[in-house]
Amino acid sequence: MPISSNAFVRSTALLLLVGFVALLAIVGTTIWLVEQNQNYFNITVEARSARTAAINLRNAMQDAETGQRGYMLTGEQSYLEPYNEAVPKIPQLLEELKIVLAPYPDSVASVREVEGAIVGKLEEMSRTIELVRNGQSAEALATLKTDQGKALMDKARALFDGIIDAADRRISDGNNNQRGATNALRWVTIISAVVIIAVVGGSAWTVLSYTRELASARHEVETANSSLEERVRERTSDLGRANEEIQRFAYIVTHDLRAPLVNIMGFTSELETSVGLLSDYMAKAPEASDPAFEEARLAATEDLPEAITFIRAATRKMDGLINAILKISREGRRQLKPETINLPEFIEANADAVHHQVADTDGTVRFDVQLPKIVSDKLSLEQVLGNLLDNAIKYRHPDRPIEIALRARQALGNRVEITVEDNGRGIADSDHERVFELFRRSGAQSQPGEGIGLAHVRTLVRSLGGDITLRSKLGEGTTFTITLPRDLRSHLGRQTA
Repeated sequence: MPISSNAFVRSTALLLLVGFVALLAIVGTTIWLVEQNQNYFNITVEARSARTAAINLRNAMQDAETGQRGYMLTGEQSYLEPYNEAVPKIPQLLEELKIVLAPYPDSVASVREVEGAIVGKLEEMSRTIELVRNGQSAEALATLKTDQGKALMDKARALFDGIIDAADRRISDGNNNQRGATNALRWVTIISAVVIIAVVGGSAWTVLSYTRELASARHEVETANSSLEERVRERTSDLGRANEEIQRFAYIVTHDLRAPLVNIMGFTSELETSVGLLSDYMAKAPEASDPAFEEARLAATEDLPEAITFIRAATRKMDGLINAILKISREGRRQLKPETINLPEFIEANADAVHHQVADTDGTVRFDVQLPKIVSDKLSLEQVLGNLLDNAIKYRHPDRPIEIALRARQALGNRVEITVEDNGRGIADSDHERVFELFRRSGAQSQPGEGIGLAHVRTLVRSLGGDITLRSKLGEGTTFTITLPRDLRSHLGRQTA
């Protein structure tokens, strides 16, 4: 099933969301498990420290007791070495045991009991050793036989064993908890890897499927474009031939129309001469009472000259229209000649051609040309700018001086944009497209013309591979925008292809 663009976006977003949620869960769970593992490790370390401190203190007490008993039995000073070495260490070892058991409130009572037993045992050992040194071995032995020291030592051993057993349990629990956290972390890692692989695999499958479909669609588009280009070339060729036929037809028709028009104009001239003679004769003829004669006089002196005047005006108008059609037909058949045009100089020269007309109205012409050179047909471009400048002057606003602005700049697609802006009387919105039609004019017909100027301009611009548009507001002015290829040769090359 093909994957649409929306489906691809939705599935990709869903996979990214799943991956993001999975990543958050993985990171969060991993951090939590690592923290738990660290806590269990700390507990185990503290328990080991407590166990070690208890064992060291117990061993020191045992060493001291061993030295005491050996000295009492032998009286030899050398047997006191374990006692002498252990006794100075015992306070420090007891303090270490207190420190490591401080985090465990339930061990406070045991530590106090251990401390009491140690203090009592140390006093018992110190007293018996001192009696032996003073030669009172019997009294020392009697003190020993009271079993008071043994009871204290047994109590200390029991307390040490309790502390060691508690530490062993904490160590065991910590190890088990660490092992459980490690196993959980292992499973989280495995499950996370599976989820990530699934998300990556789904994403890869979606992307690959969509890419394959894009490639297939691109191939179809390229195939369609190839056939479309072929059809466009065929249609363009057909249109070109049809346009040539239309131009040829227009040329033939206008050429053939001129012959009878010339005859009409010639016979009208002869008729005008004859009517002039007749009119002079009738004007000089004596008055007559015959009504028919008066009607003939009136026809010869008034009606016929007026009719001939109308015929003259109509033939002149028709002659102008035929000449206009012939001009457009010739321009359409003219071979374009691309040449390099220095655009600033070219625009300035066209503006200079109408400078005196602008100056007569105290008007101004401004330039803003941002392109140095283009390649186009100079004659066609001169006719385009000339028509637009003539229109700007012809249809100026009667209440203000003419202001014309000519601009040229680079446009998209290696094209140029030339604008001709004026502050004339403007064009109504409804006539923006109508003014480019043949024999159509806009606004008050206060200036002579046949309505072919802008139609001719559009024909010329399109033959140069461009287009012309306008922006205008009635009473404020008009801006014509011409878009052309920067190099006419590229347009002609495409036409040839």
